[in-house]
Amino acid sequence: MKKPALLRTALALALLLPLIQVAACAGPGYYAQAISGHLGLMRGRQEISKILAAGDSAPELTHKLELAIEIREFATAQLGLPDNGSYTHFVRTGRAAVTWNVVATPELSLEPRRWCFLVAGCVPYRGYFEQEAATRFAGRLATDGLDVAVSPAVAYSTLGWFEDPLLDTMLRYRDERLAAVMFHELAHQQLYLRGDTVFNESYASFVEEIGVTLWLRLSGRESQLSGWRDQQQAATQFDALLLRARVSLSELYAGNAEDDGKRQSKAAIFDQLQVDYRDLVRESWQGRDFFGGWFASELNNARLALFNSYRGGICAFSALYRDSAKDMKRFHARAAAQAGLAADARRAWLEQPCPPVASQVDL
Repeated sequence: MKKPALLRTALALALLLPLIQVAACAGPGYYAQAISGHLGLMRGRQEISKILAAGDSAPELTHKLELAIEIREFATAQLGLPDNGSYTHFVRTGRAAVTWNVVATPELSLEPRRWCFLVAGCVPYRGYFEQEAATRFAGRLATDGLDVAVSPAVAYSTLGWFEDPLLDTMLRYRDERLAAVMFHELAHQQLYLRGDTVFNESYASFVEEIGVTLWLRLSGRESQLSGWRDQQQAATQFDALLLRARVSLSELYAGNAEDDGKRQSKAAIFDQLQVDYRDLVRESWQGRDFFGGWFASELNNARLALFNSYRGGICAFSALYRDSAKDMKRFHARAAAQAGLAADARRAWLEQPCPPVASQVDL
């Protein structure tokens, strides 16, 4: 990245910082780490075109960089997503994740704590560029008796304020997953409603799902469609499993039992969730453990708190896509119109159910 561009980025962040501190409930230390982390990424940027022209990269990296160029062009041409400088540069972080997100809930509630920020609005998580900082913050919340979860993220979006780089953390999975992450993050640049996590993440998740399906089909990768659909079907079944656990926990917490009794029942519900998951792997997925990593950390309310954020409005956006004659530009415009609804009306729209029989992505 050229020095003038880096200086402009630093100046923009510096000008935003005083406003953020006034408008938000996080302190200066939090924003300092966010600014430092983002600028660190910007300093490490390399133009993808120059890396490829040099011709001295490992074959796997070359393949991924060329693929990212193709995916970005498809996103613009076929999905109506922003055409800007995002994903034209590459950053080698050498890290397991780019950020770590902290989620917290009361011990006997699924309602996540929210933190407010100038640009993003109030959201149910706090992101850190250093895992140790996220763990320390989570530890402080845990000492207050909250359920906490720390989750790694391979990418994040600056919501169009800056040109998001391609990160090495995004390249460690199958080609379809790289496309999914890029489509998801570009969707956040296309449309973002301040303070409404369910709307934003459901919208981006739908764009991700329809985008990957279209990309595989239109780019001659039909042979990969069945594998992608298997993963999406598994995700749908896993979602149903988590939803049942959420419903059971919500009913438990709303009941009149004593707190000690609720704690015992809470533990039993999480134990049953693990049993049900093992049954799903054995009976429906032929032993394929799609989401085994999700169970590697302690199960608690915080792990389930954001479940509806990413999937809660998928049916609404799927219906909107069909009503838009499956035209992505028209879909984006109509989604923006829905974003303009009053909060109660928008929430009711998001909660509409799927048709009794519906494909995962109705093409």
